Order: sequence, then C-alpha cells, then structure tokens
Amino acid sequence: MDDCLFCKIIDRKIPAKTVHEDDLSVAIEDIQPQAPVHLLVLSRKHLPSLKEAVEKDQALLGHLLLVAAQLARARGLEANGYRTVINSGAGAGQSVFHLHVHVLGGRAFQWPPG
Repeated sequence: MDDCLFCKIIDRKIPAKTVHEDDLSVAIEDIQPQAPVHLLVLSRKHLPSLKEAVEKDQALLGHLLLVAAQLARARGLEANGYRTVINSGAGAGQSVFHLHVHVLGGRAFQWPPG
C-alpha cells in the first residue's frame, strides 16, 4: 500500500525505532506512548484491520500475539502484567489502518478501558 504509514515503516521508507523483525512481523516503539512501555507489533502483510483477516491468516494472527508476549517478557512486564490491544475500525480508536497489536505496560490499567 503506497499510502500506508506502517507499510512505509516496514519498507524502511520512514524511520522508526525497531525492536523486533522477522519474516511475518516488525515491532516498533510507539511515537505517542500511552504507557511507559508501548510497542506496536505490525503485520508485514497489509491487512487494514482484524475484520479483513481470513482463515488463511490464522498462523499470522497467532504469530503477532506470540511476538507481543515475547516482547513483553523481554521488557520485564510479566510480573505486574501488561495489556495487548487490537483496535478494529475508527470507532474503536484505530487510526492507522494496517493490522497491528499494541503492547502496553509499566503502569496500572483500569477496566473498562477508554
């Protein structure tokens, strides 16, 4: 996608602080963090949101969550907990329409969110 911010980051056309890369995903530091730790795990495959995912994306979706857990562990978030979030659609707070998982930690969270 030529106009997708996250596709441009994945293609290294826009700089970002990358914290993980593999064949299916790229993880970066969020530039507007909502917690002391706020990472974004991006799918290398362009899917506008979770609602566009289909059965053949099952392994990719699982992979994104495993990467999120690995990054949380590496950042020492397991002891006090962390939150993973996938916003799907503008009404849910999605602002970049490229599938990604937020990993937030380092502070207490309330429920319900937002």
